Amino acid sequence: AMKAVDIKAEFNAQDMSNMTWAYATVNKPHAVLFEALGDRVVAFEHLGEFKPQELSNVAWAYATAGANHPKLFEKVANHIV
Repeated sequence: AMKAVDIKAEFNAQDMSNMTWAYATVNKPHAVLFEALGDRVVAFEHLGEFKPQELSNVAWAYATAGANHPKLFEKVANHIV
């Protein structure tokens, strides 16, 4: 997980979707990883790079893992409205 934090800038939408989904699915939330990936999503100028399934996987993963990232949820909400 810490290696992923170090290279998060290289992750594309699918990478972030897969990573967050995997950690939430196995019930292994990693606060530092979720914070870093959430920051990376928020840094996108727009979320058009995310396919609907990728974006929903990210939102589901954060909710399932109990990862609090208000800026991420605000960005996702603004994108889908």
